Amino acid sequence: MKSSILKATMIGLFVLGATGVATKAQDNDGCSNSTLHGDYAFTVSGQIFVPGPNGTTITIQRDGIAMTHFDGAGNLSQVDFVLSSPNAVPPPGPPPTDSVTGFHTQETGTYKVYSDCTGTFTIHNPDFVGTTVAGAVITVKFVLSNSGRSIHTIVTSLIPPGGTAPVPALIHSEGHKLGMLFQD
Repeated sequence: MKSSILKATMIGLFVLGATGVATKAQDNDGCSNSTLHGDYAFTVSGQIFVPGPNGTTITIQRDGIAMTHFDGAGNLSQVDFVLSSPNAVPPPGPPPTDSVTGFHTQETGTYKVYSDCTGTFTIHNPDFVGTTVAGAVITVKFVLSNSGRSIHTIVTSLIPPGGTAPVPALIHSEGHKLGMLFQD
C-alpha cells in the first residue's frame, strides 16, 4: 500500500515537472507598466552621506511617508512628508507644500516595469519656492510582489537639491496599493 502511494506521488511530481506546471506556479514573468497602477502608500527610511568640513562625512537620517500615483503607462506623481535628522543642511527655501496636509507636492517622474516584475523609477522634485534651486532627483530600483499590490524599493542615485552629482545614500521604502482587497 505504501509502495503504491509513493509510486503515485512520484509519477505525479514527474508529470508536473515535465509539463512545467510546477515551475510556472512560482514564475513571476508577465509584469509590465500596467501591473503598477493606482495609488500606493509608502514608508521611507535610510541615510544620506554628504561631504562635511575637513574631508569628513555627515550622515543624515531620513524617515518619511509618501503617496505615489502610478498611471499604468510609465508616469508617476507623488506627495511626501519626509523628516531629516537635526544635522541636515537646511533647504534653500520651502518646497511646494499643500497648505492643508503639509505634504510636499508637485513631485513627478517616470517608471519602467520589466517582465520579471523588477523595475526602476525616477522622481523629480520641483524647484524650491522663490528660488532657482532645482529639487532633488531620486532614482530607485524596485521589485513588485503580491500581483503588483506591493512594491519594495532601494534608492540607487540621489542628486540633492541644487546638486549636479549623486551623493551616497542607503534609503529603502515599502509601498502597498490602496483600495479594497479584491479591487484592481
